[in-house]
Amino acid sequence: MAVVRRGRRPATTENGDQNNEGAEGLNEESQDNGNGNGNGNGNGNGEESGAGPVNPAAIPKLPSMPDLYGKPIPRQDQDNSKPRLTINELIRLNMMDLRELASCYNITSDDMVSLKKQEIVFKILKEHTERGGIIYAYGSLEILPDSFGFLRSPQNSYLPGPDDIYISPSQIRLFALKTGDTVYGQIRSPKEGERFFAMLRVETVNYDDPTVAQSRIPFDNLTPLYPNRKLDLETSTEAISERVINLFCPIGKGQRALIVAPPRTGKTIMMQKIANAITKNHPEVYLIVLLIDERPEEVTDMERTVRAEVISSTFDEQATRHVQVTEMVLEKAKRLVEHKKDVVILLDSITRLARAYNQTVPTSGKILSGGVDSNALHKPKRFFGAARNIEEGGSLTIISTALVETGSRMDEVIFEEFKGTGNMEINLDRRISDRRLFPAINIKKSGTRKEELLLSEEELQKIWILRKVINPMDDIEIIELLVDRMKKSKNNEAFLRSMNTGTAGMD
Repeated sequence: MAVVRRGRRPATTENGDQNNEGAEGLNEESQDNGNGNGNGNGNGNGEESGAGPVNPAAIPKLPSMPDLYGKPIPRQDQDNSKPRLTINELIRLNMMDLRELASCYNITSDDMVSLKKQEIVFKILKEHTERGGIIYAYGSLEILPDSFGFLRSPQNSYLPGPDDIYISPSQIRLFALKTGDTVYGQIRSPKEGERFFAMLRVETVNYDDPTVAQSRIPFDNLTPLYPNRKLDLETSTEAISERVINLFCPIGKGQRALIVAPPRTGKTIMMQKIANAITKNHPEVYLIVLLIDERPEEVTDMERTVRAEVISSTFDEQATRHVQVTEMVLEKAKRLVEHKKDVVILLDSITRLARAYNQTVPTSGKILSGGVDSNALHKPKRFFGAARNIEEGGSLTIISTALVETGSRMDEVIFEEFKGTGNMEINLDRRISDRRLFPAINIKKSGTRKEELLLSEEELQKIWILRKVINPMDDIEIIELLVDRMKKSKNNEAFLRSMNTGTAGMD
């Protein structure tokens, strides 16, 4: 588990004030005097906006922002006399709660009803700092070509907005920051002529001390291995889908898994069950659910069902937006793996992601069957291929769905291109789901490469025997039999114990 060191922090800024030429007047360099006190006052001398300081007790209780492990982010400033706000906490509030909070700061704008959520957040934070309050924020860094960067909020799916946090080039150089780094720290409000909040003091980088980032090994230089640490999905007797996957398609840390799914075969429900099992059994794993080209109601359902970071770009967004979100998520995952953390990305779906790249890449003049450009699949393959178990520590697991039997020739071409790239495959069968049997997994076509690294010798032998016994059977009969027998056993261990070598417990 990552530990935030509470010792002396390196200075995040240089002495004196400088103008940021690269930012073209967006913000000045966020500088303090090197003593780390960071008053966070946007007016410099503590000028207020006509009202007295806000009483901390008057601020409504805000939801606690979880860190990598679902616990509150440690704040190193323990001065409880100063009211504190976190931008990420405000973004999670609904509009009614935000307006109620704005009234605590005597913000009485005539057009409050017409203001967007991010504009209300901006007004609250600006008023908060002018009254001597402290603001914290965290987000994923995106470095622009001019060498400065902004923290994009995961609550906004990394969409640029007025509440993004400006990171100066000097801070980026000092901590060797890269695009995708998760940065947490104290910020200040915009000074005169500035448009964005600026980072005042960096507290953590990727949930570690900022100095750790300076000595990390780049992701591409890490040594990939076959997955050898199993992600246990078994949570209860009734969790049949998870138990079937655990036995016949075990998932390891660093797995590159493909869920091959025709329409209406339960792929979304299966993804939710996998996500919930991982969060319950493996709290050390950082879980990201990436939804590309999905319906908005499915995004809301996933956010309410799964306790994880849900990043989405719905079908009404442009293809360039799909690509931007995907690349930001990948960079964030790589940075966490560089800090020896285990990351799991659940992608729905690789097919729609490939479609988005097909629309955005410059045309090569070579068109494959189905209208797929010959260069369009390179970046989706690079995304999927980033999954790996790392010898030096950490792992990146990607579990993605691939759509088949949609009636689209393009989807078939995309699936064929990705068919042999994964090292684990779950095939869902429309015939089984039409019988309302779930999980609708085709056991014969599903499996994991190098499963002997994830299962014990005893488990492996019994599963091989079980596969031999069920091989002559019809796919529907196999699932009916497995579901029936698993319901009668407490867990997979008891299920395998009940087997005998002669009949594999299936007679």
